[in-house]
Amino acid sequence: MPKKFLALLLSLALCLSLAACGGEKEEAPAEETPDGGSAETVTLTVAASPTPHAVILEACVPLLAEQGIELVINQYDDYVVPNTAVEDGDEDANYFQHLPYLEEFNETRGTHLVDVAGVHIEPMGIYAGRVESLEDLPDGAVIGVPNDPTNEGRALLLLEAQGLIKLDDSSNLSATPNNIVENPKNLQFEEIEAQTLPSSRPDLDLAVINSNYALGAGLNPTTDALAIESADSPYVNVLVVKEGNESNEAIQALVEALHSDTIRDFINEEFDGAVVPAF
Repeated sequence: MPKKFLALLLSLALCLSLAACGGEKEEAPAEETPDGGSAETVTLTVAASPTPHAVILEACVPLLAEQGIELVINQYDDYVVPNTAVEDGDEDANYFQHLPYLEEFNETRGTHLVDVAGVHIEPMGIYAGRVESLEDLPDGAVIGVPNDPTNEGRALLLLEAQGLIKLDDSSNLSATPNNIVENPKNLQFEEIEAQTLPSSRPDLDLAVINSNYALGAGLNPTTDALAIESADSPYVNVLVVKEGNESNEAIQALVEALHSDTIRDFINEEFDGAVVPAF
């Protein structure tokens, strides 16, 4: 065999050998578990209102990290997108709403969302606008209430509890101004998006505001509200997933974290009665 041809073959074989070695990727070591095995970090995304929901979830982050779960919290300022995002699979869960709202949303939107844990109650409150007290409320006063069905009914029930109006059925959680049968002060009702009620107070005599939006506006429900819901309110805020995902291990780990003594203590200390644990 000619020497030049032999040298060419040896050179080609060497190149192929080097290419094969260079093409092998070194795998990153897997995270070791306490029992000596390995596990990959699981990411769990949750849609939440900024406060108190996202604040409470932030306190869960280290609890889940200990179990290899990365909790990603995406904040939303409205009451619709967090539900459609879970329905469409863009979010794993959401935490922003109470059960009556969830039930009404499923019924009207045809979604398939279920609650997996009740976490807390945010007592709805009546706040001053142009009028500083309920006793000074003039005839024909304008009161701002949330414009979504369940929260509007909730607001009217709170006003009824203060003796300002009377409804035809005090057990109707979806009451509207049309259900008012007694209105001695001839109160007028302005139906406004819940998140804009705090900023609308200068144009209203009173405003009935959800605690999460009150807190976000720097109001303390326990000290600033003229009246507040009782602690036995049925409006427990819940963790929600799409039907079929209730048993997901990461979801169940989040439920366990939210129901822990650590989170109970956190809620009580952080919100001082403005948010009440429901577990």
